[in-house]
Amino acid sequence: MNFNFPPVPNEGEVPGDWAYAMRRDMQEILPGLYLGPYAAAMRSKLSVLEEKRITHIVCIRHAVEANFVKPNFINKFQYLVIDISDSVTENIIQHFPKVKGFLDECLQSGGRALVHGNAGISRSAALVIAYIMEKYGLCYKDAFGYVQQRRFCINPNEGFAHQLTEYEPIYKAKLSLQNGQRSADTGMLKRKLTEDHEEDGCSWMDT
Repeated sequence: MNFNFPPVPNEGEVPGDWAYAMRRDMQEILPGLYLGPYAAAMRSKLSVLEEKRITHIVCIRHAVEANFVKPNFINKFQYLVIDISDSVTENIIQHFPKVKGFLDECLQSGGRALVHGNAGISRSAALVIAYIMEKYGLCYKDAFGYVQQRRFCINPNEGFAHQLTEYEPIYKAKLSLQNGQRSADTGMLKRKLTEDHEEDGCSWMDT
């Protein structure tokens, strides 16, 4: 089935020489979508967030991190807070649809989003990779490479990498069902219109 995925954007600055200090900053992965560590969303970084025109923030933390990884600007930005442990046994796939919906709503309305965990390396990177996979029809390897070009230090843990590899057939199967439902709904609508026109003494023709 042809899903007609859009092409992956090539715009945006790709860092040349990656410096260790860049791990503490956020990088633009897609136009308007940033990935970084909690250090990029701390109270001291409000001016940077405003300079980047951030409107939405996905904050990923485990319960034990809640005291120091938290939403700091709830009156300024729209937050999605997700409880995920950076563990190989953590089920991260269950969070992909919620994150995609949040980011789609942000970007389609002209907003700009930051996705961060504690270090911006494993959990947050996995969620951004999943978003790019589903939005542009990529496999894990290609989406990983795309994100790593822009934030070199990403490294989803082994369990997340395995789930991301499994995610490609999952999201494509979901899209197939959605497309099939839309086709079925269109067919039902045409049949309903045909019946209505016949009752009115009119003929119905597909153009």
